[in-house]
Amino acid sequence: MLVNAANLDALRVGFKKHFQNGLGMASSDWKSVATEVPSTAMEQKYGWIGKMPNVREWIGPRAVQNLSQHDYSIAEKPWELTLGVDRDHIETDNLGIYAPLFQEMGASTGSKKDTLVFGDTLKKGFDLACYDQQPFFDTDHPVLDENGNVISVANTDGGAGEPWFLIDDTRALKPIILQRRKDFEFVNMDKLTDSNVFMNKEFIYGADARFNTGFSFWQLAWGSKQTLNAANYGKARSALSGMKGDYGRPLGIRPSLLVVGPSNESAARKLLNSEFGAGGETNEWKGTAKLLVTPWLA
Repeated sequence: MLVNAANLDALRVGFKKHFQNGLGMASSDWKSVATEVPSTAMEQKYGWIGKMPNVREWIGPRAVQNLSQHDYSIAEKPWELTLGVDRDHIETDNLGIYAPLFQEMGASTGSKKDTLVFGDTLKKGFDLACYDQQPFFDTDHPVLDENGNVISVANTDGGAGEPWFLIDDTRALKPIILQRRKDFEFVNMDKLTDSNVFMNKEFIYGADARFNTGFSFWQLAWGSKQTLNAANYGKARSALSGMKGDYGRPLGIRPSLLVVGPSNESAARKLLNSEFGAGGETNEWKGTAKLLVTPWLA
């Protein structure tokens, strides 16, 4: 192929099309557990995290509920993926390998939100701190009881196995926040006058984005590394359903989504789909939650 501006333009269009095809193939499972929040700052503060507004009887003047309770923020992160195309490959029409490569490039960028939400945030929630400076999944979250005294509340029962999570995915705000400044955009340095072409005989194509994740309300999720069985699942449902905010206010949490990795898929399907339990008894947990099996928890 003759290396000129017209042919390079045509190549760019083709590469971008393959990239977009791969991008469209990526899953969006992250939306089940994360709420996307647009951002215009390199670091976004979420002072309102930790204060769920509560309806009260209107007696006297309105009571303004102060949402600025915590100094919690999420700093954006930049992401990139870049491929180089050798000029010799263009001149000899040796371009067959690049179509699947650019499609994989699109798939990789498209799955970054999944890997970030599940693998780097939810799975690591036993160690990463949330707005109250405790790990997101912890046995010692401070909450005020009916009398205004500080008590400890858990959203985990510990363990040492593969993690699984029970989540309320019916609320406007999910347990994870995905803060987005810019989605992945296809970019290029493929002009004959570009320095990379002159110095290295290489046309460069890439994609870049800016986003990051953090935690919202810990009361919306239960994380466990215990064996996924009826007893531990029942404990998780009971704990989530009984979650209360400050001063003993019920939060109305609904355990509606069970999130597991590949190693817990069999146990999860038996728990949520089987008519009978392990001992032949009626399975009381059948159909009590949706199931999401994600490879990003492997």
